[in-house]
Amino acid sequence: MGELPSVEQAWRAALFDSTGFYREQWPARHFSTAANTGADLAWALSRLARTHDLDTVVDVGAGGGELLTALHAVDPSLHLLAVELRPRPSRLPPRIRWQRQLPTELHGLVVGNELLDTVPCPVVEVDAGGTPRVLLVDTDSGAEHLGPTVQAADVQWLERWWPTATPGSRAELGGPRDDVWASMLDRVSHGLAVAIDYGHHRTTRPTAGSLRSYRRGHRVPVTFDGTADITADVALDAVADRVGGSVHRQRDVLDGSWLAPAGRSTDVSGRLDELMRAGRRAEVRAAGGLGELCWIISTRG
Repeated sequence: MGELPSVEQAWRAALFDSTGFYREQWPARHFSTAANTGADLAWALSRLARTHDLDTVVDVGAGGGELLTALHAVDPSLHLLAVELRPRPSRLPPRIRWQRQLPTELHGLVVGNELLDTVPCPVVEVDAGGTPRVLLVDTDSGAEHLGPTVQAADVQWLERWWPTATPGSRAELGGPRDDVWASMLDRVSHGLAVAIDYGHHRTTRPTAGSLRSYRRGHRVPVTFDGTADITADVALDAVADRVGGSVHRQRDVLDGSWLAPAGRSTDVSGRLDELMRAGRRAEVRAAGGLGELCWIISTRG
């Protein structure tokens, strides 16, 4: 057996290599996010931008542009920019700008909606002696092996944010996610940054880790062949601490006074549309589902 890659290396290749998932697939075909289940998220972000006198929204990792399309519908005067690896979708509204590279300077409301959970990071497992070791994987068979001991800065991150010494327990080292979002904030000259993701806090870390895969709406065994998404929940408190942000549950945000009230319709088709909107609103607020997403909100300038 030759030298095996770490799970982090295999994860990155599976998502971002030339034939990786995020080069070849549209995420909306594989899993549901708040960005493609109705206008509630768009209303909330529009209200947040306008409350802070911001007229630009930048969606980093925009997928198929679902969120910005919804934002354009609820607030057509906003300036909207999608940053995404894939080509521009043909049906995207013309006013939405689309580019593959991040601008060196950002202003306005910068959104990373379920972005950080796809940032690959080291996965470690505690060995029989209580020492965290980097997890390696045979990408052909899926067999996992314990690799080298965790070193230096990663040890410090574990001790502070995810202390574990129980043999067999696992953790995802969130330093790369902290770095990615801190780097994003460094580009924001004026405005707000909102990272929206599933995650956990120091007292609620999953003892077996949270690495998982999804394909066409179903959870599947973690696979590194580029045909499925690979994700792991975010250490929200670590990210927030790094960037000076505050953490809020999505269902609490959307249950506040952020949304414009839906008008009541008297015609049959209008009532049906209202019921559909109510169903989508319930979905993005639901406990145990999309409502468990959290927002990390940071201010710059």
